[in-house]
Amino acid sequence: MLGVLLTPYGGRIVGPVAWLLGHIMNGIFNILNAIGIPNVGLAIIIFTIVIYLCLLPLTYKQQKFSKLQSKMSPELKAIQDKYKGKKDNDSMLAMQAETKELYAKYGVSQTGSCLQLIIQMPILFALYRVIYSMPAYVRIIKNSFYPLVEELRNTSGASEFLQTLKSAVAYKGQFTNAEFLAGNTSYIENTYIDVLNKASSPEWADLTNQFGSLSSSIELTHNALNKFNSFLGLNIGDSPMYMIQTAFSNKQFLLLIGGVAVPALAALTQWINTKLMPQAPDNNNGKVDKDDPAAQMQQSMKTMNIMMPIMSAFFCLSLPAGMGLYWIAGAVIRSIQQIVINKHIDKTDIDAEIAKNTEKYKKKMEKMKSSPQMNMYANMSTRNISSVAKNSPVATSDMDEKVANSRKVYENNKIRKDSLLAKANMVKDFNENFNNANKQ
Repeated sequence: MLGVLLTPYGGRIVGPVAWLLGHIMNGIFNILNAIGIPNVGLAIIIFTIVIYLCLLPLTYKQQKFSKLQSKMSPELKAIQDKYKGKKDNDSMLAMQAETKELYAKYGVSQTGSCLQLIIQMPILFALYRVIYSMPAYVRIIKNSFYPLVEELRNTSGASEFLQTLKSAVAYKGQFTNAEFLAGNTSYIENTYIDVLNKASSPEWADLTNQFGSLSSSIELTHNALNKFNSFLGLNIGDSPMYMIQTAFSNKQFLLLIGGVAVPALAALTQWINTKLMPQAPDNNNGKVDKDDPAAQMQQSMKTMNIMMPIMSAFFCLSLPAGMGLYWIAGAVIRSIQQIVINKHIDKTDIDAEIAKNTEKYKKKMEKMKSSPQMNMYANMSTRNISSVAKNSPVATSDMDEKVANSRKVYENNKIRKDSLLAKANMVKDFNENFNNANKQ
């Protein structure tokens, strides 16, 4: 993928979002630079706070849905148990109707919080893109690589040497791209910045040893980046694994603590965040019902909640510590949001919400009942019964009895009496009675 890091990401969905977030990050960094603290770590924390505050309304809706879903879970399980093993069309339709009414009662959609997730996912992916490729969006950081990249572009052997660095592995395709080979100045310099932006301290030392004539520019650029990346005594441009290895070789105890702390805190904060999220009640006493999709999904979520903190720690070891800082900041902010949201939702009168939603659903059904389509169906059903009864060879008294039996089935049915399914069942039962009477 060309210029995946330095060049602003060009995806159709995430790309425009990353462009917008990049402007926000650039603005934050410019403000920090104006007050004399141009620090990447601080910019990441402020940037993460701003974005998650903007996402707060969506987060609240999502968590409210989870809370209501947790409360309605026993009723939903009862409906599923009621129709368990029944695969006939009538049972499936009845189960669907009862499930729909239950969701309407609690005022939530059967699609859950999918809409909120659909909106949030591109934003979170774009957030990652911006933080992982700061020079692509923050002009001050990109400018700090000059005049070094210009000098490297005009220095023999620079391209070949940069390709030997570990930080260049992800950009091999850019060195063989037609634009690079054609001598596109902007493309070549962007590729060099891509590599140097991810270069470790030893790789900067190797660059100085290889190109002694550029040592002054190399030192100025490296010092500027170190100033931007210095956070709580750590260079967040280095990976925690590099910090740990350096600490052991140079016996730097504080650096060792920093290298261990970043992945450990990333895992811990992620774990705390998952614990604060609303949990669906376990209705199966820890057993997973293979025929229950909801139970399987619940089990998958539990597994994911265990694996995510472990994966965060693992990835943090090899990625720049700045990404670990972003994960930690994001998890802390989400946890604080979760505590506030939980307290607010706990104060909410859920029963009043249910009553309000039930009333709203009743009005909706009344409106549907009075719609032309529903009246047309009801009239057709009535005419059909009357016409059949009138032209039937079965005695009127027998027919009256059959109609009465059909109505009795309809009245005793647990499905809502004003639902389309109930009326359809009444007509169906009458037709079966009528056909059986004609056969006799």
